[in-house]
Amino acid sequence: MAALTHNSTLSGRVAVVTGASSGIGAATATRLAASGAKVALLARRADRLAAAVQVINQTGGTALAWSVDVTDPAALRDAAGRVRNEFGTVDLLFTNAGVMLPAPVEDLPVHQWQHQIDLNVTGLMNTIGAFLPQLIASAAEKGVADLVNTSSIAAQNIFPTFAVYSATKAYVTHLSRTLRAELGEKDVRVSAIEPGIVGTELQSHVTDSGAQEWLERSKETMTWLTPHDIAESVAFIAAQPAHVNLQQVTIMPTRQPS
Repeated sequence: MAALTHNSTLSGRVAVVTGASSGIGAATATRLAASGAKVALLARRADRLAAAVQVINQTGGTALAWSVDVTDPAALRDAAGRVRNEFGTVDLLFTNAGVMLPAPVEDLPVHQWQHQIDLNVTGLMNTIGAFLPQLIASAAEKGVADLVNTSSIAAQNIFPTFAVYSATKAYVTHLSRTLRAELGEKDVRVSAIEPGIVGTELQSHVTDSGAQEWLERSKETMTWLTPHDIAESVAFIAAQPAHVNLQQVTIMPTRQPS
């Protein structure tokens, strides 16, 4: 197995990645480990987590995993304590767990609405609540800590049938901007990453035929972003000097117009 290309950019950092069993989360965990961070991977699928951790550790990184549902605040608090005991105080949190379920609002897919709100909004707040005390403590000790939240270009632009998903991502972006104002004085940097279309499992969860067709057609006109593209951006954000906060980063496929 090929070794990771390591550098010491994030040496000494302790990172947590949610939604880490696949896609952007798994790619970012691998990238942070390659930069020297100790990484805790959190997600529901224990088998996927175990495989990701094995790859990271066998290629020279340092990683552990905990099977956690971000809609369970008690489980997250327990995981936060376990990460601190194993690796030390967390100073980098990448909140990436989420789901995208577009559908016409007139179809009244109430369960899909609630699932997106539970995961994209409540799960985000549960995660921040569990790890924020450690971020603040780390910033006081080291002079910097990072909270990086996965939003979407849908937070800014209009995509028919994506109303509830877009609203949850608008929440993520505005929350991030407001938390930055609140936590910046404590040396906790807050960033929102807003990607355009990224090829991940999210597309496979889509059940609405119209949205499925739109996504498939988009492949004919553009090259989608990859999870590794987003991972590079997270690593770049975390590697900035302590006085530099990239507040909002929008990453688009070159040919995606909006």
